[in-house]
Amino acid sequence: QNINEYVATLIALKQKMIDGDRLLTEYQQKCTDILYFSVKISALRCQVEQMLQKILPLEKCQEELGSLRAELEEKKVCL
Repeated sequence: QNINEYVATLIALKQKMIDGDRLLTEYQQKCTDILYFSVKISALRCQVEQMLQKILPLEKCQEELGSLRAELEEKKVCL
């Protein structure tokens, strides 16, 4: 009976090692995924920042156009 218990314990230990290896592999894959997505997020943040830098001057131009339109409308009414 001692041998049967020993074999059963070894089998259980081997299964736990297999499960541990599987969990470790899953964990490593998730870490890799997190790193990959962190890089992607950083790239997207840079793109957003660049777009914002391009938009700000356009917004100023739009404001100036609005002012010019208002001036032209006033002059048109006066004429």
